Amino acid sequence: MEQNTALLMIDMQNGFLNEQSPCCIAGARATVPACSAVIRHCREQGVPVFFITRRYRADGSDVEHTRFARWLRGGKPLSPGCAAEISADAPAEFGASERDYHIVKPRYSAFFQTELDLLLRRLGVTTVLLAGTTTPNCIRTTCYDAISLDYHVVVLTDCTSSDTEAIQQSNLRDMERVGAQLITARELIDGTAPLRDSAAAVRAAVRAGCVPEGSGRHEM
Repeated sequence: MEQNTALLMIDMQNGFLNEQSPCCIAGARATVPACSAVIRHCREQGVPVFFITRRYRADGSDVEHTRFARWLRGGKPLSPGCAAEISADAPAEFGASERDYHIVKPRYSAFFQTELDLLLRRLGVTTVLLAGTTTPNCIRTTCYDAISLDYHVVVLTDCTSSDTEAIQQSNLRDMERVGAQLITARELIDGTAPLRDSAAAVRAAVRAGCVPEGSGRHEM
């Protein structure tokens, strides 16, 4: 795997994985093994791993207004003092490394009002691997923001999750249409799906004074 790549593991926390949480995403728990395998692989390859998470204040002042009532009724998940089953902690299967990055985001996108873009550019990252939950919200908004910021986006399909398979597939198709590359965890680990950095190809073409034919085909 190229060293200009980083893994963004988004919202894989007890508060989104556990059935006891009002914020639980139905398909999220099943993706833990695939996410764990990708995390291990990236650490072994020296690829930066970013854990991007959501944490709420105990007074609820930073909870999304669309989620507030459910959060309040459901034991205040992802907040200090809540039960361990609905906490902001990551699954034990992920382990830990002192080289990992940890970013707390205030809303859906991993880029919204965080230092993520600054850190990625400092590390020379041009391709981001997206994994975690939920596909229609946090994965999709991060994907669109990353494309807007000129990163090549790779969505790990079996490392992302939604409440239903129909929602999952619809959102994956939409991200592919706007230019994201879709591959599985196994394809990444085995190297059977080479990462094609379309953003880098366009940058090179512009510097050379020529735009490659078909460079705009991903526009909706």
